[in-house]
Amino acid sequence: MTLKEFFLQHPRAALGFSGGVDSAFLLAMAGKYGADVQPYFIKTVFQPAFELEDARRLTRELGKTLIVVEHDVLKENEISANPANRCYYCKKTLSSILKERALKDGYTLLLDGSNASDDAFDRPGMRAAHELKVLSPLRECGLTKKEIRRRSREEGLFTWDKPSYACLATRIPTGTVLQREMLETIEKAEEELKGIGFRDFRVRLFHGAARIQIPEEQMTEMIEKRDKVTELLSPYFSEFFLDLKPRRSE
Repeated sequence: MTLKEFFLQHPRAALGFSGGVDSAFLLAMAGKYGADVQPYFIKTVFQPAFELEDARRLTRELGKTLIVVEHDVLKENEISANPANRCYYCKKTLSSILKERALKDGYTLLLDGSNASDDAFDRPGMRAAHELKVLSPLRECGLTKKEIRRRSREEGLFTWDKPSYACLATRIPTGTVLQREMLETIEKAEEELKGIGFRDFRVRLFHGAARIQIPEEQMTEMIEKRDKVTELLSPYFSEFFLDLKPRRSE
């Protein structure tokens, strides 16, 4: 099946929209093929501010109106306790909220941006989406991340080379209770590194310290900028270190 065929079969739907590579491409293709797809961004403490900014920019460029729904995920005990299957509970909760809101707006079908490169067996969040009958057009049409980036570039989407971004909760070890201050601290630390040119990295909490993961090609730059990095991160962490195992980019 092609995306054009998918949208001919499903001409009206809601889309859980993150502003990332996949959902941006999906929304653009829905418009290209004449489908009425309404993007919804669900704002929680797990999403950094730049994600919402990117989502607003992309929808504006595509001539769409972004609907933002806010939810306090930390009030959900099954999520804030941060169990190994936290993603399952989080996806199920947020998708249920989006489905309910979309239904009120007249949309009976909810889509997400999962692609054919995502391993459904290794992602509890995708299991929750399946249970709630959320459709994943990019997966159904066999589109991989590499293909989506290539086609996004052809379509002129600024998201084509945007690094993949997992929610801030993934920076915290399983079993550590999630707290707003903790998540905000990590977000601020990552913004500091982003501000001096680093891309596609992670600042992870590790026994109270910050463990920095960066792609191999940025290792030398990190060493060269170590004094600046120390200056920028000191207000947020008393200790921080560089993970020598390079982070793999998607």
